[in-house]
Amino acid sequence: MSAGAAGAAGAAAARARMLREEEESMTGYTADELAEGFEFKILRSATGRFKDPGFLRQSLETEARAGWTLVEKFDNARVRLKRPAAARRGDAALGFDPYHTSVGITDVQLALTIIGIVLSALALILLVVLSLVHR
Repeated sequence: MSAGAAGAAGAAAARARMLREEEESMTGYTADELAEGFEFKILRSATGRFKDPGFLRQSLETEARAGWTLVEKFDNARVRLKRPAAARRGDAALGFDPYHTSVGITDVQLALTIIGIVLSALALILLVVLSLVHR
């Protein structure tokens, strides 16, 4: 791994750690919520699609089918949801995983797409340079 790639990986890990710490500290769970058996999750959009009110509304409507309700919107990429643990009883009939934590393209898919585009561009540049050299 090159020094630049190692630095980028380290920066990405530090950012992920900072975001996790932020998520844990932003909203505390009340004793009542924990005693009443609520479950919590953070739903993520790797491309920040929650800035689009229609996309956010559609995502929340889908989550509501599994009993999830919005607690807070952190930013355009993350929302916190909760539901009563009793809502698990209907999970088998949903047709989707009620515990999924991302909508749209995932972070990994986004990273692989960007890498693929960069490698394709580099290959194209290399082909052009080689064709010019062999004229």
